[in-house]
Amino acid sequence: MSAKTEGIAPNANRLLWAGFVAILAAGVGFAIRGGILSDWAGQFNFTMAELGTITGGGLTGFGLVILIGGLLADKLGYGKLVFIAFLCHALSAVVTFAATGAYGSGDPAGKAAAYKCLFWGTFLFAIGNGVLEAVLNPLVATLYPNNRTHYLNILHAGWPAGLILGGVAAATLGNTPTHKGLSWEFQLGLFLVPVVIYGAMCIGQHFPKSEASEKGLGLGDMLRDVGMLGAAVISALLVIFFHNDLHLSLGVAVILGVAVILGVGFFTRFAFGAGLLALLLATHGLVGIVELGTDSWIQNITGAIIDPATGRWLFVYTSAFMFVLRFFAGPIVHRISPIGLLLVSASCGIVGLYLISGSKTTIAVMAALAVYGFSKTFYWPTMLAVVGDRFPRSGAVAISCMGGMGMLAAGLLGGPGIGYFKDRYAAEDLQGVNAAYYTEYKAANPSRFLAFGEVNPIEGSKLSAAQGKTLEQRSPAEKALVEADLSGSRRTLRTVAFVPMAMAAIYLVLLMYFKAIGGYKAVHIGEDKRAQPQPAAA
Repeated sequence: MSAKTEGIAPNANRLLWAGFVAILAAGVGFAIRGGILSDWAGQFNFTMAELGTITGGGLTGFGLVILIGGLLADKLGYGKLVFIAFLCHALSAVVTFAATGAYGSGDPAGKAAAYKCLFWGTFLFAIGNGVLEAVLNPLVATLYPNNRTHYLNILHAGWPAGLILGGVAAATLGNTPTHKGLSWEFQLGLFLVPVVIYGAMCIGQHFPKSEASEKGLGLGDMLRDVGMLGAAVISALLVIFFHNDLHLSLGVAVILGVAVILGVGFFTRFAFGAGLLALLLATHGLVGIVELGTDSWIQNITGAIIDPATGRWLFVYTSAFMFVLRFFAGPIVHRISPIGLLLVSASCGIVGLYLISGSKTTIAVMAALAVYGFSKTFYWPTMLAVVGDRFPRSGAVAISCMGGMGMLAAGLLGGPGIGYFKDRYAAEDLQGVNAAYYTEYKAANPSRFLAFGEVNPIEGSKLSAAQGKTLEQRSPAEKALVEADLSGSRRTLRTVAFVPMAMAAIYLVLLMYFKAIGGYKAVHIGEDKRAQPQPAAA
Protein backbone atom coordinates (compact mmCIF):
# COMPACT_ATOMS: atom_id res chain seq x y z
CA MET A 1 0.00 0.00 0.00
CA SER A 2 1.36 3.41 -0.93
CA ALA A 3 2.02 6.29 1.42
CA LYS A 4 -0.73 8.24 -0.33
CA THR A 5 -3.43 5.68 0.48
CA GLU A 6 -2.26 5.02 4.04
CA GLY A 7 -1.93 8.65 5.16
CA ILE A 8 -4.88 10.23 6.97
CA ALA A 9 -4.40 13.55 5.14
CA PRO A 10 -4.49 14.16 1.37
CA ASN A 11 -1.05 15.82 1.55
CA ALA A 12 0.49 13.12 3.77
CA ASN A 13 2.84 11.89 1.06
CA ARG A 14 4.10 15.42 0.34
CA LEU A 15 4.71 16.16 4.03
CA LEU A 16 6.49 12.82 4.53
CA TRP A 17 8.95 13.52 1.72
CA ALA A 18 9.37 17.14 2.80
CA GLY A 19 10.41 15.74 6.18
CA PHE A 20 12.77 13.30 4.49
CA VAL A 21 14.45 16.15 2.58
CA ALA A 22 14.64 18.26 5.77
CA ILE A 23 16.48 15.50 7.65
CA LEU A 24 18.60 14.95 4.54
CA ALA A 25 19.63 18.64 4.73
CA ALA A 26 20.79 18.09 8.31
CA GLY A 27 22.83 15.08 7.19
CA VAL A 28 24.43 16.98 4.30
CA GLY A 29 25.54 19.80 6.60
CA PHE A 30 26.82 17.38 9.24
CA ALA A 31 28.86 15.35 6.74
CA ILE A 32 30.40 18.32 4.95
CA ARG A 33 31.31 19.95 8.25
CA GLY A 34 33.15 16.78 9.26
CA GLY A 35 35.09 16.92 5.99
CA ILE A 36 36.21 20.56 6.36
CA LEU A 37 37.55 20.37 9.92
CA SER A 38 41.11 20.22 8.60
CA ASP A 39 40.41 23.36 6.51
CA TRP A 40 39.29 25.19 9.64
CA ALA A 41 42.32 23.94 11.57
CA GLY A 42 44.68 25.22 8.88
CA GLN A 43 42.97 28.54 8.16
CA PHE A 44 42.13 29.55 11.74
CA ASN A 45 44.86 27.66 13.63
CA PHE A 46 42.43 25.68 15.81
CA THR A 47 43.40 22.71 17.96
CA MET A 48 41.48 19.43 17.79
CA ALA A 49 39.76 20.24 21.10
CA GLU A 50 38.60 23.61 19.76
CA LEU A 51 37.24 21.94 16.64
CA GLY A 52 35.55 19.33 18.81
CA THR A 53 33.83 22.05 20.80
CA ILE A 54 32.59 23.70 17.59
CA THR A 55 31.15 20.45 16.24
CA GLY A 56 29.85 19.64 19.70
CA GLY A 57 28.04 22.99 19.79
CA GLY A 58 26.01 21.84 16.80
CA LEU A 59 24.92 18.68 18.54
CA THR A 60 24.29 20.52 21.82
CA GLY A 61 21.98 23.02 20.17
CA PHE A 62 20.24 20.13 18.43
CA GLY A 63 19.62 18.45 21.78
CA LEU A 64 18.38 21.56 23.59
CA VAL A 65 15.85 22.37 20.90
CA ILE A 66 14.52 18.82 20.73
CA LEU A 67 13.82 19.07 24.47
CA ILE A 68 12.08 22.43 24.15
CA GLY A 69 10.40 21.76 20.81
CA GLY A 70 8.86 18.52 22.05
CA LEU A 71 7.10 20.49 24.79
CA LEU A 72 5.94 23.34 22.53
CA ALA A 73 4.92 21.47 19.36
CA ASP A 74 1.32 20.93 20.49
CA LYS A 75 0.87 24.58 21.45
CA LEU A 76 2.53 26.30 18.48
CA GLY A 77 1.63 23.85 15.74
CA TYR A 78 3.83 21.96 13.30
CA GLY A 79 3.71 24.46 10.44
CA LYS A 80 5.03 27.40 12.48
CA LEU A 81 7.90 25.33 13.84
CA VAL A 82 8.92 24.16 10.37
CA PHE A 83 9.09 27.82 9.29
CA ILE A 84 11.27 28.64 12.32
CA ALA A 85 13.59 25.75 11.38
CA PHE A 86 13.89 27.08 7.81
CA LEU A 87 14.89 30.55 9.08
CA CYS A 88 17.49 29.09 11.45
CA HIS A 89 19.06 27.03 8.67
CA ALA A 90 19.34 30.08 6.40
CA LEU A 91 20.73 32.32 9.16
CA SER A 92 23.27 29.69 10.18
CA ALA A 93 24.91 29.95 6.75
CA VAL A 94 25.27 33.73 7.05
CA VAL A 95 26.89 33.53 10.50
CA THR A 96 29.23 30.65 9.58
CA PHE A 97 30.45 32.28 6.36
CA ALA A 98 31.34 35.43 8.34
CA ALA A 99 34.24 33.54 10.01
CA THR A 100 36.79 34.31 7.27
CA GLY A 101 36.13 38.03 7.42
CA ALA A 102 36.11 38.02 11.22
CA TYR A 103 39.50 36.26 11.31
CA GLY A 104 41.13 39.13 9.42
CA SER A 105 44.86 39.21 10.00
CA GLY A 106 44.79 36.25 12.34
CA ASP A 107 45.65 38.01 15.60
CA PRO A 108 44.21 36.53 18.84
CA ALA A 109 41.11 38.73 18.63
CA GLY A 110 40.52 37.64 15.04
CA LYS A 111 40.86 33.98 15.94
CA ALA A 112 38.39 34.41 18.80
CA ALA A 113 35.91 36.16 16.48
CA ALA A 114 36.21 33.40 13.85
CA TYR A 115 35.68 30.79 16.56
CA LYS A 116 32.48 32.51 17.67
CA CYS A 117 31.18 32.69 14.10
CA LEU A 118 31.77 28.99 13.52
CA PHE A 119 30.42 27.96 16.92
CA TRP A 120 27.23 30.01 16.77
CA GLY A 121 26.70 29.32 13.09
CA THR A 122 26.88 25.62 13.85
CA PHE A 123 24.63 26.18 16.85
CA LEU A 124 21.99 27.93 14.71
CA PHE A 125 22.14 25.11 12.18
CA ALA A 126 21.54 22.70 15.05
CA ILE A 127 18.56 24.70 16.30
CA GLY A 128 16.94 24.25 12.89
CA ASN A 129 17.71 20.54 12.99
CA GLY A 130 16.35 20.21 16.53
CA VAL A 131 13.08 21.97 15.72
CA LEU A 132 12.58 19.66 12.75
CA GLU A 133 13.34 16.57 14.82
CA ALA A 134 10.83 17.66 17.47
CA VAL A 135 8.17 18.19 14.78
CA LEU A 136 8.71 15.43 12.25
CA ASN A 137 8.52 12.36 14.49
CA PRO A 138 5.03 13.14 15.89
CA LEU A 139 3.94 14.55 12.51
CA VAL A 140 4.69 11.34 10.62
CA ALA A 141 3.26 9.27 13.47
CA THR A 142 0.06 11.30 13.18
CA LEU A 143 -0.10 11.06 9.39
CA TYR A 144 0.35 7.26 9.33
CA PRO A 145 -1.28 5.88 12.50
CA ASN A 146 -1.67 2.35 11.06
CA ASN A 147 1.91 1.86 9.86
CA ARG A 148 4.09 4.20 11.91
CA THR A 149 7.18 2.02 12.08
CA HIS A 150 7.52 1.73 8.31
CA TYR A 151 7.11 5.43 7.61
CA LEU A 152 9.27 6.60 10.50
CA ASN A 153 12.01 4.39 9.07
CA ILE A 154 11.55 6.07 5.70
CA LEU A 155 11.71 9.48 7.39
CA HIS A 156 14.93 8.71 9.25
CA ALA A 157 16.58 7.17 6.19
CA GLY A 158 16.96 10.82 5.20
CA TRP A 159 19.83 11.17 7.70
CA PRO A 160 22.21 8.62 6.12
CA ALA A 161 21.07 9.79 2.68
CA GLY A 162 22.27 13.26 3.63
CA LEU A 163 25.50 11.84 5.00
CA ILE A 164 26.09 10.10 1.66
CA LEU A 165 25.49 13.25 -0.41
CA GLY A 166 27.53 15.41 1.96
CA GLY A 167 30.28 12.83 2.07
CA VAL A 168 30.45 12.64 -1.72
CA ALA A 169 30.66 16.43 -1.87
CA ALA A 170 33.47 16.48 0.71
CA ALA A 171 35.34 13.70 -1.08
CA THR A 172 35.15 15.27 -4.53
CA LEU A 173 35.38 18.96 -3.66
CA GLY A 174 37.69 18.96 -0.63
CA ASN A 175 41.45 19.49 -0.40
CA THR A 176 43.91 16.59 -0.59
CA PRO A 177 47.74 16.50 -0.73
CA THR A 178 47.54 16.18 -4.52
CA HIS A 179 44.37 18.16 -5.28
CA LYS A 180 43.30 21.72 -4.48
CA GLY A 181 39.63 21.63 -3.66
CA LEU A 182 36.96 24.30 -3.59
CA SER A 183 36.60 26.66 -0.65
CA TRP A 184 35.02 25.30 2.49
CA GLU A 185 32.35 28.03 2.21
CA PHE A 186 31.19 26.66 -1.15
CA GLN A 187 31.19 23.10 0.14
CA LEU A 188 29.20 23.89 3.27
CA GLY A 189 26.79 26.08 1.33
CA LEU A 190 25.55 23.02 -0.54
CA PHE A 191 23.30 22.14 2.40
CA LEU A 192 21.15 25.16 1.46
CA VAL A 193 19.92 23.30 -1.65
CA PRO A 194 17.81 20.74 0.27
CA VAL A 195 16.85 23.50 2.73
CA VAL A 196 15.24 25.47 -0.12
CA ILE A 197 13.57 22.30 -1.42
CA TYR A 198 11.93 21.32 1.88
CA GLY A 199 10.88 24.93 2.44
CA ALA A 200 9.19 25.02 -0.97
CA MET A 201 7.48 21.68 -0.33
CA CYS A 202 5.94 23.00 2.91
CA ILE A 203 4.63 26.31 1.52
CA GLY A 204 0.83 26.47 1.73
CA GLN A 205 0.48 23.00 3.25
CA HIS A 206 -1.98 22.14 6.02
CA PHE A 207 -0.44 20.36 9.00
CA PRO A 208 -2.69 18.09 11.06
CA LYS A 209 -2.99 18.31 14.85
CA SER A 210 -0.83 15.96 16.86
CA GLU A 211 -2.19 12.81 18.46
CA ALA A 212 -1.59 14.33 21.91
CA SER A 213 -3.72 17.36 21.01
CA GLU A 214 -6.52 15.15 19.72
CA LYS A 215 -6.59 13.13 22.95
CA GLY A 216 -6.34 16.18 25.19
CA LEU A 217 -3.38 14.97 27.24
CA GLY A 218 -1.85 17.60 29.48
CA LEU A 219 1.86 18.31 29.80
CA GLY A 220 1.90 17.20 33.41
CA ASP A 221 0.41 13.80 32.54
CA MET A 222 2.94 13.28 29.74
CA LEU A 223 5.86 14.19 32.01
CA ARG A 224 4.97 11.94 34.95
CA ASP A 225 7.02 8.94 33.77
CA VAL A 226 9.97 11.25 33.15
CA GLY A 227 9.50 12.74 36.60
CA MET A 228 12.14 14.32 38.77
CA LEU A 229 14.48 11.34 38.36
CA GLY A 230 14.52 11.61 34.58
CA ALA A 231 14.84 15.39 34.86
CA ALA A 232 17.89 14.89 37.10
CA VAL A 233 19.56 12.75 34.41
CA ILE A 234 18.98 15.43 31.77
CA SER A 235 19.98 18.24 34.15
CA ALA A 236 23.38 16.66 34.71
CA LEU A 237 24.18 17.51 31.07
CA LEU A 238 22.45 20.87 31.22
CA VAL A 239 24.76 21.89 34.08
CA ILE A 240 27.75 21.11 31.84
CA PHE A 241 26.19 23.19 29.06
CA PHE A 242 25.51 26.16 31.33
CA HIS A 243 29.02 26.04 32.75
CA ASN A 244 31.15 25.18 29.70
CA ASP A 245 29.24 26.68 26.77
CA LEU A 246 27.45 29.63 28.38
CA HIS A 247 30.41 30.27 30.71
CA LEU A 248 28.27 30.61 33.83
CA SER A 249 29.86 29.88 37.18
CA LEU A 250 29.52 26.32 38.37
CA GLY A 251 27.32 27.43 41.24
CA VAL A 252 24.88 29.24 38.95
CA ALA A 253 24.88 26.28 36.53
CA VAL A 254 23.97 23.89 39.35
CA ILE A 255 21.19 26.20 40.56
CA LEU A 256 19.71 26.29 37.04
CA GLY A 257 19.94 22.49 36.84
CA VAL A 258 18.08 22.13 40.14
CA ALA A 259 15.49 24.63 38.87
CA VAL A 260 14.82 22.35 35.87
CA ILE A 261 14.25 19.39 38.20
CA LEU A 262 11.90 21.41 40.41
CA GLY A 263 10.08 22.73 37.34
CA VAL A 264 9.36 19.20 36.16
CA GLY A 265 8.31 18.37 39.72
CA PHE A 266 5.85 21.26 39.70
CA PHE A 267 4.21 20.13 36.45
CA THR A 268 4.01 16.48 37.58
CA ARG A 269 2.94 17.08 41.22
CA PHE A 270 6.48 16.06 42.19
CA ALA A 271 6.26 12.61 40.61
CA PHE A 272 9.49 10.65 41.16
CA GLY A 273 9.45 9.16 37.67
CA ALA A 274 10.08 5.69 36.27
CA GLY A 275 13.48 4.20 37.08
CA LEU A 276 13.56 2.29 33.78
CA LEU A 277 12.96 5.47 31.77
CA ALA A 278 15.73 7.27 33.69
CA LEU A 279 18.10 4.39 32.88
CA LEU A 280 17.10 4.53 29.21
CA LEU A 281 17.73 8.28 29.18
CA ALA A 282 21.22 7.81 30.62
CA THR A 283 21.92 5.00 28.15
CA HIS A 284 20.77 7.12 25.24
CA GLY A 285 23.36 9.66 26.29
CA LEU A 286 25.96 6.95 25.70
CA VAL A 287 24.33 6.25 22.32
CA GLY A 288 24.82 9.89 21.37
CA ILE A 289 28.50 9.75 22.30
CA VAL A 290 29.31 6.55 20.41
CA GLU A 291 27.16 7.28 17.35
CA LEU A 292 27.03 11.01 16.65
CA GLY A 293 30.07 12.01 18.67
CA THR A 294 32.20 9.46 16.83
CA ASP A 295 30.62 10.36 13.48
CA SER A 296 31.79 13.96 13.99
CA TRP A 297 35.38 12.68 13.82
CA ILE A 298 35.26 9.46 11.79
CA GLN A 299 36.35 11.11 8.49
CA ASN A 300 39.23 12.78 10.28
CA ILE A 301 40.31 9.54 11.98
CA THR A 302 40.00 7.19 9.00
CA GLY A 303 41.66 9.86 6.87
CA ALA A 304 44.63 9.80 9.25
CA ILE A 305 44.79 6.00 9.05
CA ILE A 306 44.70 5.84 5.22
CA ASP A 307 44.65 9.33 3.64
CA PRO A 308 42.16 12.24 3.74
CA ALA A 309 40.56 11.49 0.38
CA THR A 310 40.03 7.81 1.17
CA GLY A 311 38.72 8.73 4.62
CA ARG A 312 35.97 10.81 3.04
CA TRP A 313 34.95 7.98 0.70
CA LEU A 314 34.96 5.52 3.58
CA PHE A 315 32.52 7.81 5.41
CA VAL A 316 30.24 7.63 2.36
CA TYR A 317 30.58 3.84 2.35
CA THR A 318 29.57 3.58 6.03
CA SER A 319 26.62 5.94 5.52
CA ALA A 320 25.40 3.92 2.52
CA PHE A 321 25.59 0.78 4.62
CA MET A 322 23.45 2.50 7.27
CA PHE A 323 21.00 3.88 4.67
CA VAL A 324 20.23 0.47 3.19
CA LEU A 325 19.72 -1.18 6.57
CA ARG A 326 17.57 1.59 7.99
CA PHE A 327 15.46 2.04 4.88
CA PHE A 328 14.57 -1.61 4.38
CA ALA A 329 15.04 -3.27 7.77
CA GLY A 330 11.96 -1.90 9.55
CA PRO A 331 9.87 -5.08 9.33
CA ILE A 332 12.90 -7.22 10.29
CA VAL A 333 13.71 -5.13 13.36
CA HIS A 334 10.24 -5.62 14.75
CA ARG A 335 10.57 -9.40 14.64
CA ILE A 336 13.48 -9.27 17.06
CA SER A 337 13.44 -8.23 20.72
CA PRO A 338 14.59 -4.59 20.75
CA ILE A 339 16.80 -5.20 23.79
CA GLY A 340 18.47 -8.20 22.15
CA LEU A 341 19.10 -6.16 19.01
CA LEU A 342 20.63 -3.35 21.09
CA LEU A 343 22.90 -5.82 22.86
CA VAL A 344 24.11 -7.19 19.52
CA SER A 345 24.61 -3.64 18.21
CA ALA A 346 26.67 -2.58 21.22
CA SER A 347 28.81 -5.71 20.96
CA CYS A 348 29.45 -4.98 17.28
CA GLY A 349 30.31 -1.40 18.23
CA ILE A 350 33.08 -2.59 20.54
CA VAL A 351 34.48 -4.91 17.89
CA GLY A 352 34.15 -2.36 15.10
CA LEU A 353 35.99 0.43 16.93
CA TYR A 354 38.83 -1.90 17.92
CA LEU A 355 39.09 -3.24 14.38
CA ILE A 356 39.24 0.29 12.91
CA SER A 357 41.93 1.29 15.41
CA GLY A 358 44.15 -1.58 14.30
CA SER A 359 43.50 -1.45 10.55
CA LYS A 360 46.31 -0.45 8.20
CA THR A 361 44.85 -1.01 4.73
CA THR A 362 41.77 0.28 2.94
CA ILE A 363 40.24 -3.22 2.75
CA ALA A 364 40.78 -3.79 6.47
CA VAL A 365 39.22 -0.41 7.32
CA MET A 366 36.23 -1.17 5.06
CA ALA A 367 35.64 -4.48 6.82
CA ALA A 368 35.92 -2.81 10.22
CA LEU A 369 33.60 0.02 9.18
CA ALA A 370 30.99 -2.53 8.05
CA VAL A 371 30.88 -3.88 11.61
CA TYR A 372 30.83 -0.35 13.04
CA GLY A 373 28.17 0.74 10.53
CA PHE A 374 25.90 -2.18 11.49
CA SER A 375 26.23 -1.31 15.15
CA LYS A 376 25.27 2.35 14.85
CA THR A 377 22.36 1.80 12.44
CA PHE A 378 19.91 0.49 15.01
CA TYR A 379 20.85 2.33 18.21
CA TRP A 380 18.79 5.48 17.84
CA PRO A 381 15.45 4.26 16.37
CA THR A 382 15.41 1.13 18.53
CA MET A 383 15.96 3.09 21.75
CA LEU A 384 13.09 5.41 20.79
CA ALA A 385 10.94 2.37 20.03
CA VAL A 386 11.61 0.90 23.49
CA VAL A 387 10.47 4.14 25.14
CA GLY A 388 7.38 4.25 22.94
CA ASP A 389 6.57 0.63 23.77
CA ARG A 390 7.06 0.87 27.52
CA PHE A 391 5.89 4.43 28.23
CA PRO A 392 2.97 5.19 25.90
CA ARG A 393 1.50 7.79 28.26
CA SER A 394 4.62 9.94 27.83
CA GLY A 395 4.53 9.58 24.04
CA ALA A 396 6.16 12.46 22.21
CA VAL A 397 7.53 14.09 25.38
CA ALA A 398 9.56 11.05 26.43
CA ILE A 399 10.81 10.55 22.88
CA SER A 400 11.85 14.21 22.72
CA CYS A 401 13.67 13.81 26.04
CA MET A 402 15.50 10.78 24.65
CA GLY A 403 16.51 12.62 21.48
CA GLY A 404 17.60 15.65 23.45
CA MET A 405 19.65 13.53 25.85
CA GLY A 406 21.46 11.78 23.01
CA MET A 407 22.27 15.01 21.19
CA LEU A 408 23.37 16.82 24.36
CA ALA A 409 25.70 13.98 25.28
CA ALA A 410 27.13 13.87 21.76
CA GLY A 411 27.72 17.62 21.76
CA LEU A 412 28.94 18.12 25.33
CA LEU A 413 30.84 14.86 25.81
CA GLY A 414 31.31 13.05 22.48
CA GLY A 415 32.69 15.72 20.14
CA PRO A 416 34.82 17.62 22.69
CA GLY A 417 35.93 14.42 24.47
CA ILE A 418 37.15 12.73 21.30
CA GLY A 419 38.91 15.92 20.25
CA TYR A 420 40.60 16.17 23.65
CA PHE A 421 41.86 12.60 23.62
CA LYS A 422 43.14 13.01 20.06
CA ASP A 423 45.07 16.07 21.26
CA ARG A 424 46.32 14.30 24.37
CA TYR A 425 47.42 11.03 22.76
CA ALA A 426 49.05 12.71 19.74
CA ALA A 427 50.99 15.08 22.03
CA GLU A 428 52.08 12.22 24.29
CA ASP A 429 53.22 10.10 21.36
CA LEU A 430 55.15 12.92 19.66
CA GLN A 431 56.82 13.86 22.94
CA GLY A 432 57.74 10.23 23.47
CA VAL A 433 59.37 10.03 20.03
CA ASN A 434 61.24 13.34 20.12
CA ALA A 435 60.80 16.00 22.80
CA ALA A 436 62.33 18.66 20.52
CA TYR A 437 59.74 17.95 17.81
CA TYR A 438 56.97 18.31 20.39
CA THR A 439 58.37 21.63 21.59
CA GLU A 440 58.44 22.84 17.99
CA TYR A 441 54.88 21.85 17.17
CA LYS A 442 52.94 22.22 20.42
CA ALA A 443 50.24 24.89 20.71
CA ALA A 444 50.47 27.69 23.26
CA ASN A 445 47.02 27.14 24.77
CA PRO A 446 46.20 23.88 26.58
CA SER A 447 43.27 21.55 25.84
CA ARG A 448 40.83 20.73 28.62
CA PHE A 449 37.92 18.35 29.03
CA LEU A 450 35.88 18.04 32.21
CA ALA A 451 38.13 16.87 35.08
CA PHE A 452 40.82 15.38 32.84
CA GLY A 453 44.24 16.98 33.05
CA GLU A 454 45.38 19.79 30.77
CA VAL A 455 47.56 19.02 27.77
CA ASN A 456 49.37 21.28 25.32
CA PRO A 457 48.21 19.87 21.99
CA ILE A 458 49.82 19.95 18.56
CA GLU A 459 49.16 23.23 16.75
CA GLY A 460 46.39 22.70 14.21
CA SER A 461 47.89 24.78 11.38
CA LYS A 462 51.25 22.98 11.57
CA LEU A 463 49.59 19.55 11.55
CA SER A 464 47.39 20.57 8.62
CA ALA A 465 50.44 21.82 6.69
CA ALA A 466 52.30 18.56 7.25
CA GLN A 467 49.27 16.47 6.24
CA GLY A 468 48.93 18.54 3.06
CA LYS A 469 52.32 17.32 1.83
CA THR A 470 53.17 14.00 0.25
CA LEU A 471 55.38 11.57 2.17
CA GLU A 472 58.42 12.54 0.09
CA GLN A 473 57.88 16.25 0.76
CA ARG A 474 57.73 15.92 4.55
CA SER A 475 60.74 16.57 6.74
CA PRO A 476 61.69 13.99 9.42
CA ALA A 477 59.94 16.16 12.01
CA GLU A 478 56.79 16.38 9.90
CA LYS A 479 56.79 12.62 9.38
CA ALA A 480 56.97 12.13 13.13
CA LEU A 481 54.17 14.67 13.59
CA VAL A 482 51.81 12.94 11.15
CA GLU A 483 52.66 9.52 12.63
CA ALA A 484 51.91 10.81 16.14
CA ASP A 485 48.54 12.11 14.96
CA LEU A 486 47.78 8.68 13.46
CA SER A 487 48.80 6.92 16.66
CA GLY A 488 46.64 9.34 18.65
CA SER A 489 43.65 8.55 16.41
CA ARG A 490 44.07 4.82 16.98
CA ARG A 491 44.34 5.25 20.74
CA THR A 492 41.28 7.51 20.74
CA LEU A 493 39.12 4.86 19.06
CA ARG A 494 40.18 2.30 21.66
CA THR A 495 39.19 4.75 24.38
CA VAL A 496 35.79 5.39 22.76
CA ALA A 497 35.20 1.61 22.71
CA PHE A 498 34.63 1.76 26.48
CA VAL A 499 31.31 3.51 25.77
CA PRO A 500 29.65 0.60 23.89
CA MET A 501 31.16 -1.70 26.54
CA ALA A 502 29.12 0.16 29.15
CA MET A 503 26.06 0.06 26.88
CA ALA A 504 26.40 -3.69 26.36
CA ALA A 505 26.49 -4.21 30.12
CA ILE A 506 23.31 -2.15 30.56
CA TYR A 507 21.51 -3.97 27.73
CA LEU A 508 22.49 -7.31 29.24
CA VAL A 509 20.98 -6.26 32.57
CA LEU A 510 17.80 -5.10 30.80
CA LEU A 511 17.61 -8.36 28.87
CA MET A 512 17.77 -10.28 32.14
CA TYR A 513 15.16 -7.99 33.69
CA PHE A 514 12.66 -8.52 30.90
CA LYS A 515 13.26 -12.26 30.93
CA ALA A 516 12.54 -12.24 34.65
CA ILE A 517 9.12 -10.61 34.11
CA GLY A 518 8.18 -12.90 31.24
CA GLY A 519 9.74 -11.23 28.22
CA TYR A 520 9.74 -7.89 26.44
CA LYS A 521 6.33 -6.60 25.39
CA ALA A 522 4.83 -3.30 24.37
CA VAL A 523 2.30 -2.00 26.90
CA HIS A 524 -0.69 0.28 26.45
CA ILE A 525 -2.09 3.14 28.47
CA GLY A 526 -3.66 1.78 31.64
CA GLU A 527 -1.70 -1.47 31.69
CA ASP A 528 0.63 -2.37 34.56
CA LYS A 529 4.17 -2.45 33.17
CA ARG A 530 5.04 -5.10 35.74
CA ALA A 531 2.29 -7.43 34.55
CA GLN A 532 3.59 -10.68 33.21
CA PRO A 533 3.51 -10.42 29.39
CA GLN A 534 3.76 -13.32 27.05
CA PRO A 535 7.37 -14.32 26.35
CA ALA A 536 8.90 -12.65 23.32
CA ALA A 537 12.03 -13.36 21.35
CA ALA A 538 15.19 -12.17 23.08
